[in-house]
Amino acid sequence: MDFWRFLVSFLIGSIPFAKVAMLGTGIDITKVGSKNPGFNNVLRVSSKWRGAIALVGDISKGYIALLLLGSGESTGFGLWVIGIASVMGHCWSPWLRFNGGKGVATTVGVLLFLEPQVTLTRLPLYVAFRIIGRSFHWRQEGAIASLITMAAISVSVGGLAYVLLGIVILRHISNLRGIMASRREKRSTRSKSQSADVQAAPRQSR
Repeated sequence: MDFWRFLVSFLIGSIPFAKVAMLGTGIDITKVGSKNPGFNNVLRVSSKWRGAIALVGDISKGYIALLLLGSGESTGFGLWVIGIASVMGHCWSPWLRFNGGKGVATTVGVLLFLEPQVTLTRLPLYVAFRIIGRSFHWRQEGAIASLITMAAISVSVGGLAYVLLGIVILRHISNLRGIMASRREKRSTRSKSQSADVQAAPRQSR
């Protein structure tokens, strides 16, 4: 695979559609909400249609990069590298000082091009786990749903899909730390509550 294809795919992926979606609002998406330039944060701080622009744009980047640059590519390996480059561009965009989003939507775009059947059959997992997360009041429901869905697709596809999964996990490290901190906090609160109950219980007479 030519280096220029990798570079062009990286630049296509680097287009910050979350910033594009917020044009005209005066809001810098990297400074509000979770500060993540992605669909979820746009939806959190703005309207559904702006969120849709960010989501469709980010998915399209991965798909279009392969559609434009994959023509004539003789190996499956080359196609995967082009797709990985677009996800890297999204996650480490030069237009955002080499920062960026979590990579989930652009990864979905890549997988829709390379493995459409597997991807389409696994994507409902995201919706299902978002619903479950809301029911159980998960603090990081979006991150959990995204990681489970990406893992399910990667296990089904194998090979270089694990590289995409690795990038997504790397970009979610802060979320994973938040999940672990939340679990420790709950355990600590539960332990204190049980200790207080024991101390408050009346002593039995001997």
